[in-house]
Amino acid sequence: MFKKILLPVALFALGAYSVKQQFSKTPLIGDTAPSFRADSTQGKINFPEDFKGSWTIFFSHPADFTPVCTTEFMIFQSMAYEFDRLNTRLLGLSVDSLNSHLAWLKEIKDKIKYNGLENIEVNYPVIDDKKMEIAKLYNMIHPTACNTKSVRAVYIIDPDSIIRAILFYPGSNGRNLHEIKRLLIALQTTDMFDVATPANWEPGDEAIIPPPESWEEAIARVEHKPKDAKCIDWFLCFRQLSIDDIREKLFNK
Repeated sequence: MFKKILLPVALFALGAYSVKQQFSKTPLIGDTAPSFRADSTQGKINFPEDFKGSWTIFFSHPADFTPVCTTEFMIFQSMAYEFDRLNTRLLGLSVDSLNSHLAWLKEIKDKIKYNGLENIEVNYPVIDDKKMEIAKLYNMIHPTACNTKSVRAVYIIDPDSIIRAILFYPGSNGRNLHEIKRLLIALQTTDMFDVATPANWEPGDEAIIPPPESWEEAIARVEHKPKDAKCIDWFLCFRQLSIDDIREKLFNK
């Protein structure tokens, strides 16, 4: 009887351990970005050491010579100057070889016209990961989606190599790259101005003043509202940040 009881319990515990072990290997928001060395279309990379001091958008795509990925790569490159002004570098990855990457990028430059873009030369690094080691390190391979291709993962990593945001898209649907830029600006605004950003926030909109951390702070906020703040309730106060404020602090001249 005890064996009948203990066996399911042991199997459950083993399964729980396996799940915990799996998730413990998955980089999460707030973690230090896992390190790796790799070859890329722009030479050898030692990550994140080579990227410290700047923000990084590290993104994966399922495969070279695929239509959705082609449109994403072209738009990412067309926005590279905008990201550079935000002290941000782009880093791509797929589980294809370096030769395949180079051939595909040449095809994009020589032949592809899309949405008013043409002669696009992708000059941010694209990592060779044909052994899928880096993709697995960053949980970019989702087995129930595909065992041999990475999903459209996006990791936004700050200058101290801390993961600040993670996005996953399926292989069938392209990313909104303007939303990725908006999220990047929101993260930088949070750091620079000590605020949070509300739903659908855009640069120039009101930002949220962090809520009180104690009863005393809550009472003080009700009785003495912060200067230049609009309070709807004790926990919900807004502060106006102009686009000029953000540009002055965030954008490289």
